[in-house]
Amino acid sequence: MNEADNVAKKGDSSKQIREHLLDVAEELFCEKGFDGTSVRDITSRARCNVAAVNYYFGGKEKLYYEVFHRHMRTLRDIRIASIKRVMSQGEGEVTLEQLLGAFAKAYIEPLIEKRAGQRFMKLMIREILDPHLPKKMFMEEVGRPIVSTLGEAMGRVCPKLGDRKIMMSILSVIGQLMHAVHINEIFSAEKEFEFPIPNLTEMVEHITAFSTGGILAVAEKENKKNNSE
Repeated sequence: MNEADNVAKKGDSSKQIREHLLDVAEELFCEKGFDGTSVRDITSRARCNVAAVNYYFGGKEKLYYEVFHRHMRTLRDIRIASIKRVMSQGEGEVTLEQLLGAFAKAYIEPLIEKRAGQRFMKLMIREILDPHLPKKMFMEEVGRPIVSTLGEAMGRVCPKLGDRKIMMSILSVIGQLMHAVHINEIFSAEKEFEFPIPNLTEMVEHITAFSTGGILAVAEKENKKNNSE
């Protein structure tokens, strides 16, 4: 039975089967990694023809790419939308704290509160340890668009910073958020710990306040420096 017959028999559209293959492949890549997952593993669990991966994706490598790609599109769009939304709200000026708070919340929530986000975190850890994707993929798909949008917004709410300080501030904020996500994963399994572990809501609030204070201090320092020259 060829793949076209398989589609007709199930009564599903090609799009539905393609999405099902992506879901199954994502589960297996999380469990076993790229090298530990075969095409036969994927099609067997998905209950479809062995040729389906080639039919819909052109091979395991392109399927792996698309598993990441659909997550990255979603995360990118959520984060950019949060920046644009806060910048367009209200008649008064948006504060740096409001901007960073909206971005931080949009950065963390999809990775923690949804099952798909949690799987993506596991995939990311596997990819970092054993890379198979193009090196520029994350920067081109996610990093560059987000940094550009957030950088423009920060330039509007904190014009004293300058482009170079804005970039360093963005990298600092993102670094703190990434670390908060990883810390949450590590300590979520701990029953007891000698220090109180803050929840992610507290971490978002702390990172927002901490970063706002630091960035404004840097902006003021830059302003004084420019005025003295």
